[in-house]
Amino acid sequence: MNTTLNNSARQDAQTCTLCPHACALREGQTGLCRVRVNHNGTIRSNAYGRITSLALDPIEKKPLAHFHPGSMILSVGSYGCNMRCPFCQNASIAQADENSTSWQIITPQALVDLALKYQPQGNIGIAYTYNEPLVNYEFLLDTVRLAHKQGLVNALVSNGMINDEPLQALLPFIDAANIDLKAFTQTFYTMTGGYLDTVKHTIETMAACPTCHLEVTTLVIPDENDSVEEIEAIAQWLASLDPTIPYHVSRFFPCYKMTDKRPTPVRHIYQLAEHARAYLRHVYTGNC
Repeated sequence: MNTTLNNSARQDAQTCTLCPHACALREGQTGLCRVRVNHNGTIRSNAYGRITSLALDPIEKKPLAHFHPGSMILSVGSYGCNMRCPFCQNASIAQADENSTSWQIITPQALVDLALKYQPQGNIGIAYTYNEPLVNYEFLLDTVRLAHKQGLVNALVSNGMINDEPLQALLPFIDAANIDLKAFTQTFYTMTGGYLDTVKHTIETMAACPTCHLEVTTLVIPDENDSVEEIEAIAQWLASLDPTIPYHVSRFFPCYKMTDKRPTPVRHIYQLAEHARAYLRHVYTGNC
């Protein structure tokens, strides 16, 4: 986002209140997420109904290990993200805008109808995933409301970078979530363009919600967030909220701007998981 605004332009700018970046956008200007735009003085997503990815996936792939295991879920993604992780696993859409990836239009009702159509194949609902679903907030909120009316579940796979007010409006319609807790230092989050405190607040809020099943994932990157001390700190903190929160310790593979990194050794993932199990009852290894 171009943040160089003169005084006159700043007076005309509107502030996006969805996430802590608080982008100040002039008419037609798009925020850091590449999705939220000032249109006639109102900040909204330009990706409403724009779908880049759609698949019927096993629920364990989200990953959700303790939410309707063995089920399938219709998984949908768009483009854009309000973080800039150099290790992004889905950079072709998450780090894209409307002009740099292909997309098709689907309405919330059509997506819900498609989810209902797949029920005979074991589908239980809709997962909002692949890119960062929160930046397309208006489409997300409209769809989860319709899905709930039809008895479908809503699963959110997210980086957790959202302000409290929009989170509180969304949460009653979210049945399950997997939140990325990318590390446990602000230094790491600064590298990714995020805020640790915001993500922790999202996790705390979801952990306290009786209607939302919560799981948490950390992608372990060699020499970045792979120390025993850091994973233990995460596990201890999660256990202070609820020791039954399922925690996924996931293996990194070189990608995007971190192709110079080596894959996380499988043995190290297993070791970190064992340390986490000293505090949490359900710890899983991923990508091994």
